[in-house]
Amino acid sequence: MVRVNFYDLETIPNEKLKYVVISSKINDKWLFVKHRKRETWEIPGGKIEKGESAESAARRELWEETGAKEFSLTPICIYSVLRENDESFGQLFISNISILGELPKSEIGTVAPFSELPENLTYPSIQPFLFSKCNF
Repeated sequence: MVRVNFYDLETIPNEKLKYVVISSKINDKWLFVKHRKRETWEIPGGKIEKGESAESAARRELWEETGAKEFSLTPICIYSVLRENDESFGQLFISNISILGELPKSEIGTVAPFSELPENLTYPSIQPFLFSKCNF
């Protein structure tokens, strides 16, 4: 069983953060991405690299996965995903994209806008909870 928990910003040490997720809007629609090797949709995001801040990782991942060139970025909260005895932490952001550039050559094959959460999700036991925190 998977459980998603939420924490206020700065309540979990930065060293424990492994991931960033960026719920992104463009023209009042939510942007989702599809990995080249999958048929499912995901919220843009990825791993925080060694020595990188969560904000820097979010900016990098948003560009790598969507081609976003100009955007705002606002931290929302810290989240954790608990699977049996393993808990991993990440930071959730929201972004409003004003300009999309060309999609960089990466693992992402498709970027598409949606008016609501798509049904065919890569992580269906996690992403609806993260999305609900940003859909206000």
